[in-house]
Amino acid sequence: METITSKSPPDLISVELSSRRTGMSFQRTRMSADRTLMSVMRTSLSLISFGFTIYQVFEKLRDHAVITHAASGRNFGTTLVGLGILMLIGGIVYHLQFMAGLRAEREALAADGLIHAQSTFPVSLTLITAIVLLIVGISAITSMIFQVGPFG
Repeated sequence: METITSKSPPDLISVELSSRRTGMSFQRTRMSADRTLMSVMRTSLSLISFGFTIYQVFEKLRDHAVITHAASGRNFGTTLVGLGILMLIGGIVYHLQFMAGLRAEREALAADGLIHAQSTFPVSLTLITAIVLLIVGISAITSMIFQVGPFG
C-alpha cells in the first residue's frame, strides 16, 4: 500500500481558496462591526441633537419671557444629551472589544497557517468619527450644565 505524504494539486487549490474565503470573511465581519457602530452613532447623534434643541428652545422661551420656568424642559434636554453620550460610549467600548477579539482570532488562524493574513486592519474611520461625535456631545452637555463653551 502506498502512503500519500503530500496533497494533490486539486486539494491544494481547495485549501488555498478556503483560506482566502476565511480571510475575506474577517474583512466582512470588520465592515459589519463598523456598520453596527454607525447605527449606534446615528441614534446617539439623534438623541444629542434633539436634547440640545429642546434645551435651547426652552432657554430662548424663558429669555424672551414667554415662560417663567424652563427647568423641566432643560432637564429633559440635558437627560437626552446624557443618554446619547452614554449610548455612544457603550457603542465605542463594544466596538473596541469586538475588534480586539476579531484581531486575536485572526492572528491565531494566521499562526496556525489557516489564513494568509496579508491584509492589514487599519484604524476604523467610523471609530474616529464616533470619538469626534463623543467630544462634540461632551462639549454640548458641558455647555448646557455650566453655561460655558462653544455652544453656550
